[in-house]
Amino acid sequence: MKCPYCGIDNSRVIDSRPADDNNSIRRRRQCDECGKRFTTYEKVETIPLTVIKKDKTREAYDRSKIETGIMSSCHKRPVSVEQIEKTIDAIENEIFNLEQKEVESSQIGEIVMDKLKDLEEVAYVRFASVYREFKDVSTFMDELKKMLDSK
Repeated sequence: MKCPYCGIDNSRVIDSRPADDNNSIRRRRQCDECGKRFTTYEKVETIPLTVIKKDKTREAYDRSKIETGIMSSCHKRPVSVEQIEKTIDAIENEIFNLEQKEVESSQIGEIVMDKLKDLEEVAYVRFASVYREFKDVSTFMDELKKMLDSK
């Protein structure tokens, strides 16, 4: 493992334990060259996943796109980074548990909205307004009514 401080690829593991999500291993390492410590995470490699976008183009699955969407939806909301990470992990687990090589972006969007609804209502509405591309106030109100009726 290459040291993030000095770039030398000679480090040793000084501590290993399961990460908080129980799906990966957290390792504390120490660089043999500069002596600095850093953390790495080891995760089981999953099957490559292709996302089919609305325009029918295909691209490789990218976790950071989900992170960006959720982070902007939760901006200035009482949601911790830990809660967001757990939500993203749950979303990713659900996507990979579909055991499909190709997944439509609309299916991923629905999974994200389902998880956001449980996490924080305002974040859910923010994400839905972008994802569903509300054209006017009435479609926005329809979505709010659905959310209120489901309580």
